[in-house]
Amino acid sequence: MRRLMNLGGLASVLAVMLSTAASRPFQAREAPEQRPQLQEGDPEGVALQGQPARGQGSGRGGGRDAGRGARARKVVLAWADTRNGIAQHDSVSHALAVIERLGYESGAYDTYIRTDSNIISKQPLMTTGQPASGGPSLSNVDAIFFLGHREVELTARQKADLSSFVKDEGKGFVAAHTAANAFESWPEFGELLGARYDGHPWNTAYGTVINEDPTFPATKHFPAVFNFTDEFYQAREYSRDKIRVLLRLDVSKMPTSSELHRTDGDFPLAWAKTYGKGRVFYSALGHAASTWDDPNVYHMYFEALKWSLGLSDGDATPRPLK
Repeated sequence: MRRLMNLGGLASVLAVMLSTAASRPFQAREAPEQRPQLQEGDPEGVALQGQPARGQGSGRGGGRDAGRGARARKVVLAWADTRNGIAQHDSVSHALAVIERLGYESGAYDTYIRTDSNIISKQPLMTTGQPASGGPSLSNVDAIFFLGHREVELTARQKADLSSFVKDEGKGFVAAHTAANAFESWPEFGELLGARYDGHPWNTAYGTVINEDPTFPATKHFPAVFNFTDEFYQAREYSRDKIRVLLRLDVSKMPTSSELHRTDGDFPLAWAKTYGKGRVFYSALGHAASTWDDPNVYHMYFEALKWSLGLSDGDATPRPLK
């Protein structure tokens, strides 16, 4: 079931993408079903300069446990609570596996995968109300990869801890696709993420995407304009005074839809921002499970995680629509 296992040893793939991106034409994926599996040695892999490959570090989980001292690697919590989701996405499990696999194969970070939400706390509790022991918490991870759906049940204390994790402690927060429609009843989450979900006017469709920032780590491997098939989420309650849009759908090339609500042609698909001291990234890409096997997509999220962890630099200064 873990499709990424078909990719072979990602560690041997990871060294070539950025060095060849400028000379090799972008391979647009017209439909998820037509995407070839990435094979070992394919130059569309993810570049990781100076990161240990599998077998060169302390092994899976070794960065957390080695010597009980300073961690050898950063730690990411891949969190996806979908219990209250409407039209839940089949891609969630595979997306979490991809995020974990990228960190493991590259040696860039360790990953906890969790689909419960009691760990979103500086002091998690068991179902009995007693303090939990071991495992992840907001006290021992460096960034969150979030793929939750609709209303995720958190206490007021947990919400305060999550906000502080990013805003005050300067930790990373990377979110994908359904994350835009999570926590609708929690206004501060919209401020953290930078926008809210406003439907998908064309369902899954083929469209043209504009790369507004080819210098940002998560989008510099994309060409200036490329074609892509996905369920393009429409954003609302956002301002370009607060987010740096990285990818935008070219609405002028899409069919007419009564569900398209903006009239200015602004349809962001990926952005970066700061929230207090923390770094935040979101992209609407990733509806289908097969999309997460696309090197261009998983490279984007991998580089976004590295940026959120402070392992790379990228300018998140807001800019107006070009």
